[in-house]
Amino acid sequence: MTTSEAPARIAVTGLAVMGSNLARNLARHGYRVAVHNRSSARTKALIEEHGHEGDFVPAETLEELVASLQTPRQIIIMVKAGAPTDAVIDELVPLLEPGDMVIDGGNAHYADTRRREAALREAGLHFVGAGISGGEEGALNGPSIMPGGSKESYQHLGPVLESIAAQVDGVPCCVHVGPDGAGHFVKMVHNGIEYADMQLIAEAYDLLNRVGGMTPTQIAEVFRGWNSGDLESYLVEITAEVLGHFDPETGVPLVDVIADEAEQKGTGRWTVQEALELGVPVTGIAEAVFARSLSGRVEQRKAAREAFGSPEVLASERIADQLVEDVRQALYASKVVAYAQGFDQMRAASAEYGWDLDLGAMATIWRGGCIIRARFLDRIREAYDKDPNLASLLVDEYFRDAVRDAEAAWRRVVVGAVEAGVPVPGFVSALAYYDALRSERLPASLVQGLRDFFGAHTYRRTDREGSFHTLWSGDRSQVDA
Repeated sequence: MTTSEAPARIAVTGLAVMGSNLARNLARHGYRVAVHNRSSARTKALIEEHGHEGDFVPAETLEELVASLQTPRQIIIMVKAGAPTDAVIDELVPLLEPGDMVIDGGNAHYADTRRREAALREAGLHFVGAGISGGEEGALNGPSIMPGGSKESYQHLGPVLESIAAQVDGVPCCVHVGPDGAGHFVKMVHNGIEYADMQLIAEAYDLLNRVGGMTPTQIAEVFRGWNSGDLESYLVEITAEVLGHFDPETGVPLVDVIADEAEQKGTGRWTVQEALELGVPVTGIAEAVFARSLSGRVEQRKAAREAFGSPEVLASERIADQLVEDVRQALYASKVVAYAQGFDQMRAASAEYGWDLDLGAMATIWRGGCIIRARFLDRIREAYDKDPNLASLLVDEYFRDAVRDAEAAWRRVVVGAVEAGVPVPGFVSALAYYDALRSERLPASLVQGLRDFFGAHTYRRTDREGSFHTLWSGDRSQVDA
């Protein structure tokens, strides 16, 4: 830390791992960073352990933090979402002046961000809801950053965020997403896709293990090989690391001693809830959320095992080679579906809230720093660059051909898993979505007929305009609705 009396360029309050690492990232890039934590012990620890990395200005109170900043002030809040964030904002606002900027870098619900942005705008302040992806490593070395808020706020803040974000091909993984809650909405969908991606990877592992008879170590090598091809991604890369790691206490693969109960912090659930409100089918994300919920139903699962027994899967190394290739193709096709659904949801929200999201830009900033970074994000960017109004990512020429090529293997994987009794809700859901999307006729016609029978909800016809109702309890003639 220097002894300069010059004001700090930017501030971070909330110095848990993410906040501390973000402050260090800023300091490493040459910014004078004011730092504060409700517990001053964390502030002191940051200075003692990392003060040599850059120019930090410690503050005991928020008043000191605000006083240490150049104007217009820029203060990043890195505290728990919800009430704790509101509490910090309420304490900060009376200390600020018109034109100052409050940036929420936590995993806030986008509706809270919209509320906060409107309230601070009334007070003459800028509020930026910035989704930050990449975990503690990304926060330190370069995350993907998804800031919302006004264009004016981004003119001041954007250059700072772009400088500390991950860089891919010389392009920062940071862009102004859109107004008010757009940034946090996009981060929420990112996390929803992340849920689906991890569920599909877990199902691929389960099939290779239980049906192919492969050990975690062998499957780790499979994932390492996959990571050099079209499945190249951060999650595939770290899957190999987790599967290849042995528990130091027992000497067995760590994955075999980890309890099979997946937890969640809520962003995946939010994604599904908001998709329901928007009427967008994100079936792959929903199945991933429900799979985590089911894994935690320990007593219920135990009762079911006692009632029905567990499936006896006859693993066969004989089929392993074909299974590996089939699962690879099924994983790729299913991942494409998950991303397609997430991008559909962002497009629907953009239309609903007037955000004017650039979907190609979202793919661009997800190429580095974030958890779902993957090789085929370049393909997604190209697809939306060619046609910003693409009906679905699945109909882009590249992804259309890739899914068609994978279809036979995809079906073999799903059928084989069902016959073996190995649950693959992610693969099944993705395939069902693909089949439903391309069906000329869906049984929704019968659903609508049933709704009209018991509730007079009416229906439309294929051969003429208008809404109609059948007099089911009368002479069953049809009338205009």
